[in-house]
Amino acid sequence: SIFFLFLFCSILFLFCQIVASKMPLRRDESKSMACCTSTFVTFLILIISSVAEGFIPSSCSATSNRRQQSQFWSYRWPTFCINNNAACPSSGRRAALYVTSLDSDGEIRTQDWMKSYRFKDEELANKTRPQFAILHSPIGEDDSKPLVYLDSAATSQKPNCVIDTMTRYYQRTNSNVHRGSHTLSREATNMYEAARDQVAEFVHAKSRNEIIFTSGATDAINLVAYSWGRTNLRPGDEIILTVVEHHSNIVPWQIIAEQTGAVIKYVPIIKSPNTVGEELDWEGSFQEILSKNTKLVSFQHASNVLGNVNPVQDIVQMIKSKASPNCKIMLDACQSVPHIPVDVQALEVDFLAASGHKMCGPTGIGFLWAREELLNSMPPFKGGGEMINEVFLTHSTYALSPGRFEAGTPAIAEAIGLGAAVEYLRNIGMDRISAYEHELAEYLYKRMKDIPGIRILGPQNDNRSAIVAFVAAGVHPSDLSTFLDMEGIAIRAGHHCCQPLHRDLGISHSARASLYFYNTKGEIDFFIEKLEETLDFFRSVGDSNQGFF
Repeated sequence: SIFFLFLFCSILFLFCQIVASKMPLRRDESKSMACCTSTFVTFLILIISSVAEGFIPSSCSATSNRRQQSQFWSYRWPTFCINNNAACPSSGRRAALYVTSLDSDGEIRTQDWMKSYRFKDEELANKTRPQFAILHSPIGEDDSKPLVYLDSAATSQKPNCVIDTMTRYYQRTNSNVHRGSHTLSREATNMYEAARDQVAEFVHAKSRNEIIFTSGATDAINLVAYSWGRTNLRPGDEIILTVVEHHSNIVPWQIIAEQTGAVIKYVPIIKSPNTVGEELDWEGSFQEILSKNTKLVSFQHASNVLGNVNPVQDIVQMIKSKASPNCKIMLDACQSVPHIPVDVQALEVDFLAASGHKMCGPTGIGFLWAREELLNSMPPFKGGGEMINEVFLTHSTYALSPGRFEAGTPAIAEAIGLGAAVEYLRNIGMDRISAYEHELAEYLYKRMKDIPGIRILGPQNDNRSAIVAFVAAGVHPSDLSTFLDMEGIAIRAGHHCCQPLHRDLGISHSARASLYFYNTKGEIDFFIEKLEETLDFFRSVGDSNQGFF
């Protein structure tokens, strides 16, 4: 042990002092000789000890000491922890302070990587966090825990400007839209339609009439399924989805397939011994599935479980080369629009659905984008006031887009709140948000990879969003979530509305940490610390070999 090594060196130093004092030398020569002798012997012992313990690879053990570049490993202290952040031997965790790895040339480098790791844009979170009151609100039964919110893939938190905008609407402008000539109605209508303009600019729509306000992304997908799908799909037509889709992008198409006789096919996950992590088989199975009978392809831009970002433009080109000329492409952009710049014209899809509450906006609002001529060719999804042109006792005629698909009194305050959220994001800059979240994702993924017994779902590469879904050997995700909640940490546990995906992965549930631009490195470190403590607790009271996966 290090303790006994230092003890031996101290005794050796005293011995050298005594020997030197007995030699017929001047006093200063005796001291010099004693120091030189003890220093040389101590240095020699440290080198031998380092080779034995694995800090420095000896020539005969170079092969056994070789590690993959991405693998981090560290010295295990035999009887004690080196500091509060280090690992105790009973936990089986790696020491958190000193981390050693091999670079591409096989050279060993040791660094305090977690403490030295710095984000290029740390100021983004520091500047925006004060604008989210809830992030500074203590939680727990005695309000003693600071909130660490890591569930933004389920819903984001709302900045004060969004809350204030909606409050001012109700306090000063509350009125119905499009239906009155009085001052309040005119002002409310202007605010509501201004929000449409803001969303159109945000996603680079060609016209404001291409933006349909819906109650959320689920409503937007159902609108397309019932309006376009029920009208255009016939028996034998093929709908292509993927096994990773959210239920809201599976169930509506199943209902429409039953009504029209269309057939649903699914793009599978690559299952190969040479594949690390889970990725969709776009290059293989997808191209085999595509045919001239393919009339609709609907898929996620970014997965809410696997964290992968799909190459939309490449996929679109595959579809156009092999599918029916009339095939339409639907993109679920719930996990992309809040996090990366999205240009609907550059993506070349036909429909895009997004949810307001995941992009700093309120719940109960979302939008559908589609080309104006396509929308005007589709029949209404709902009937009622506002979506009509003229109504007779025998028939009705319908308004053009967007009014055609916004029957009844809309979610006025929510749309105005979404407009404020869009303005807030644009003021920050989507390029800046995307770059910072990439740093968050990279750091979270590295920290998670270093925890033994953790299976991270999704591709094992850098092309990930700031979402890490995982399962831990021996611990149910719900138990993890509950124990972390007691520390003030909010993560998601369940199937995340992706039961087919989890079933395909051989699990029923997973835990998920998802970040946004208001999260910090410190929050990730705290999450990892408490996650490791929770895993240690469960494994100390159970058999870690009996894993959840």
